[in-house]
Amino acid sequence: MQGVFERWRSAKAYAQQVLEVTPNASASILATAQQLMAQGFDDLAKAGLAGDAASHLLALRQDASALNAALSGTPSKASLPRVNAASDRLTATAEKLVTAIEAGAKQNSSRILNTAARQRLLSQRMAKNYFLQAAGVDAKPLREELAADRAEFKKALASLEAAPVSTPAIRNDLQQMQAQWTFFEMGINRQPDAETLRTVATSSERVLELANNLAVLYEAALKDVLGST
Repeated sequence: MQGVFERWRSAKAYAQQVLEVTPNASASILATAQQLMAQGFDDLAKAGLAGDAASHLLALRQDASALNAALSGTPSKASLPRVNAASDRLTATAEKLVTAIEAGAKQNSSRILNTAARQRLLSQRMAKNYFLQAAGVDAKPLREELAADRAEFKKALASLEAAPVSTPAIRNDLQQMQAQWTFFEMGINRQPDAETLRTVATSSERVLELANNLAVLYEAALKDVLGST
């Protein structure tokens, strides 16, 4: 299901392009996100979702189309509010879909998987909101969401570090995530300048990579320990 949520990353990459922060990398992120989004929808279609999950998936497709439309064309500051609003709608629908899917999963396994996976959303949304503020988009709601996401990310990271389900690979990735989070948090706590914008861009990508790895590692570990996810 990872690919469906690459749109969190797309809005961040769009804002990076507007600010001309690592423009080549941000262009590549946008292209990759589109491919992963399509793949994610294909994977979910094969899952045979029903009930609320199927309804949320349909809504998610519609929200993804709206965000695609907002992302089209040459990136500009004038389009940032539209991209941000479309990204927020997609995020809200994606969270409803995750909740519906996990309703049928075992609580002891779904909780830790959801925590690890949610770090992906938080890292990308924090970076997106930081870039939007740097670009001059209405700052107050962005600051409030960024502060809430920062607190949640730190709490979740501590929770993962304390979780009994662990392997050497998980511990290694958690240590690396803590190190990258230190760089990332230092960046989003500073006023934007060229160096800080690059730091937020690169560290948010590294946190995302580690969060993706951890979600896979936790799923495998839970299968071994609990017999299922």
